[in-house]
Parts: sequence; structure tokens; C-alpha cells
Amino acid sequence: MLAAIHRWLDDSLADVAFVAVEAGSIAGFVTVTERKHFTGVPEAYVGELAVAEDAEGRGVGRVLMEAVEAWARERDLARISLDTGAANASARGFYAALGYEETDVRLSKALT
Repeated sequence: MLAAIHRWLDDSLADVAFVAVEAGSIAGFVTVTERKHFTGVPEAYVGELAVAEDAEGRGVGRVLMEAVEAWARERDLARISLDTGAANASARGFYAALGYEETDVRLSKALT
């Protein structure tokens, strides 16, 4: 259990967070880390992107993803990857508008 906690902390501390602030309030945030693709090639991985409901549609998410892209370029990473839900049409449309392509299919099965 202790080893798992240490791995989780190490992984969490490796993440970089960019935060968008408007009028003194957090309008959104994104986390990114460097990881290896299954091929062994390093890439940037977006763990979370969240925009406050009252800031949606005003470009906050786009600015945050531009920060991720700049961060990845500074590290000479050639690819950014992320996951989102198959049913999350608005997120999928958002990422498509930014030039992201759906390249993988993740399968899961609830055991409840």
C-alpha cells in the first residue's frame, strides 16, 4: 500500500498545471505530464482539462491547450495525447476543432 501511495505521489508531482484566472477567480485548469507512448517515444499527456461553467465558450480551454502545446514544444515532444469519454460529444468536438484526431479506442467493462 505504501509503495502504491509513493508511486501516486511521484506521478502527481510530475504533472504540470496551468491555471487560467479571470477577475480573481479560477476560470479553468489543465494538467500535463511527459510519458512514454507504448512505442517508447516520449509524448505529452493531458490528464485533466476543466473550465468553469461560467467561462465556457470564451476561449479559456483553447488558451490552456495552447499552453500545453508550448510546454510540449519546449521539450521537443512531437505528440500530445489525452483521453475523453466516447459519449462526451462537446469535448470531442472541442478537441477536433483544435486539430486533435481520434486515434485509439479504449474498451472497458463495468463489473457491477
